[in-house]
Amino acid sequence: MSQPTFAEIPYRRPDLADLHEQITAVIADLNGATSANDQIAAVNRWNALRFHTATAQSVAEVRYTQNVKDPTWKAEKEFYDEQMPTVMEWNAEVERILVESPHRAQLEQEYGTLFFTRMENSLRVFAPEIKALMVEESKLADEYNEITASARIELDGETFNLSTIGRVAIELDRERRKRAVAAQYAFLGAHKERIDAIYDKLVKLRTQKARQLGFPSYTEFRYVEFGRVDYTAADVERFRQNVVDHVVPLVAKLKAAQAKRLGLDGVMLYDERLQFADGNPIAEGDKDFIVDAATTMYRELSPETREFFDTMLERELMDLESRDNKATGGYCTSFPDHGVPFIFANFNRTTHDVEVLTHEAGHAFQAYRSRNHRVPEYLWPTAEACEIHSMGMEFLTWPWMDKFFGTQTDKFKFYHLAGALIFLPYGCAVDHFQHWVYANPEATPAERNAQWKAMEELYLPWRNAAGIPEAEEGRQWQFQRHIIESPFYYIDYALAQTCALQYWQKSLVDRNAAFAEYLRICDIGGSQPFLQIVQSGGLISPFEPSCLDTITDVAYQWLDEHYPTYLHG
Repeated sequence: MSQPTFAEIPYRRPDLADLHEQITAVIADLNGATSANDQIAAVNRWNALRFHTATAQSVAEVRYTQNVKDPTWKAEKEFYDEQMPTVMEWNAEVERILVESPHRAQLEQEYGTLFFTRMENSLRVFAPEIKALMVEESKLADEYNEITASARIELDGETFNLSTIGRVAIELDRERRKRAVAAQYAFLGAHKERIDAIYDKLVKLRTQKARQLGFPSYTEFRYVEFGRVDYTAADVERFRQNVVDHVVPLVAKLKAAQAKRLGLDGVMLYDERLQFADGNPIAEGDKDFIVDAATTMYRELSPETREFFDTMLERELMDLESRDNKATGGYCTSFPDHGVPFIFANFNRTTHDVEVLTHEAGHAFQAYRSRNHRVPEYLWPTAEACEIHSMGMEFLTWPWMDKFFGTQTDKFKFYHLAGALIFLPYGCAVDHFQHWVYANPEATPAERNAQWKAMEELYLPWRNAAGIPEAEEGRQWQFQRHIIESPFYYIDYALAQTCALQYWQKSLVDRNAAFAEYLRICDIGGSQPFLQIVQSGGLISPFEPSCLDTITDVAYQWLDEHYPTYLHG
C-alpha cells in the first residue's frame, strides 16, 4: 500500500473533549498503577496522543504558512494558538505524576533521564495562570508574519515580495541594487508603528510571563524553556566575546577583499550580498533543475540519504517556490504519525536556493532518521544541535555542488565558506541584542533601534547604511523573524556553525568518516543534550576556548590557499 503524499495526509482538528478524556484516563492509570510496567503502558498511550496532536498541528501550520490569507487554515492556526495552552495544562498533570513517581528509576531506564529533565523544566515554565499570555503571544507573532507575508514592493514597474526582492539585491547594476534595498527597507518604514507596537507588547508580555513564574527575567525563563541544560548565558557571553576578538577581524579582511573585487572604496549595505563583480554563483536552472540535481546528489551521498530523499520526492514533502501571501523564510517540520518531515522554502533565484535546500534537508534527514524514537521529546534535539544537522549537511554535500553551479562551483565554495565566517558576527549580534532587550523590557522602540546600531558597531563595524533611512535608524533586526516569534533562537546558528565547520574540515580528509559521525548525531535525535551530542559526533565543544579560533583560522587559511585571487586580487 502506497504511503500518502502531503496533499493526501488526512487532517482533522483535534476533538478537545475527547483528548481531555483520554489524557484524564492516562492520569487515572498512572495514579492507580501498582508497577513500573503499568505506568510504562500509560506513558506509551500518552506519547501516542501527543504524536497525534503534534501531527495535526504541524499539518495546519504548513497549510497556514503556504498562504497566510487562506481563511480556513488561518482559523486552524488560531485554534492551536488559543487551545494548545489548555492542552499543555492537561499534559502538565501527567508530567507532575511522572517526575514524582515511585517507579521513576525504572521509568528512566525505559525512556532515559533526559526525558525527565525535559518534563521537570516544562513544569518550571508553565502554569495555568500564563495561558492567556501564551495565546496573546501567538497572536502577536502571527500578526507580524501576516504583515511581512503581505509585502508588495514596487520597483521599476515590477512587483516583488520580501523573498523575491532578494534577487535584485545581487544584480550588477549598483543603482538598481540601492533602489531595491531602499524599497525593501521602506516597507519596514511604512509598517514601523505596527511592528514597533507588536514587539513592544511581546517583550512586556514575555517578561510578565516569566516573572509570574518566579524568574528574574525572560532570559532565564527562555533558557529553561529552550532546553539549554548543559550551558549558561555566561558561556554564550564568552563565546560572543571570542567572536568579537577573533572572528570580527577576519571578517573585516573578507569585507575589504569584497570591496576590492567589486571595485569599490567600501561595501555599502546595498552591496553586502553581491560578492563578485561578475555576479554571485546561481544554480544553472530553476526549481525543477535544483531538485533533479539534489536527487542525484542524495542518491550518491549514501544509502541513507538516498532512501530519505526518494521518500521526500515520492510523497511530495517539499514546498520550495516563493508565492504571494506565502510566509517568508524557510523551515522544516515533521508529521510524527506518518514518520516523515516536510521542507518549506522560498526560492528566489539566488545562491540561497541551493543553500536553503541543503540546510533544510539536513533538518529533514535528522527528523527522518529519528522518526522511531518513542517519546516526542526525542524526535528533535534542542535548536543548537538541530542546526548542526542543517549546516553540517551544507558542507557535506560540497562534492556535488558542480551539479548545481557548473563552472561557478569554485565561486560557490568561496562564497559559502566565506559566508560561514561572515555569519558568525551577525549571529552573535542578534543574540546580544536580545539579551539586552529582555534585560531592559521597558526600553522604548527608539532605544531598541539604537541598541541594534550599537550591536552593528561592535559586531559588524564594516556596515555602512548611508542613504537607507530605516537602516540608519537601526531597524534591520525587524527583518529577522526569529527575534519576533522565537526569541533567543539565533546563537544556536553560530554555535552550530562552529561544529559544522569541523565537519567541513574532517570531510576534506575523509568524507566517509565525517559522514559516519554526522549520521550518528542524526540518529541520536533529541535523546541527548547539546554538549553530549557534540561529543558523540566527534566534535569539539564551541565553548572550548581554542575551538572557535582554530576552526575559523583553518577556514580563512583554506580560502587564502585555494582562492588567493578572491582575497587579494
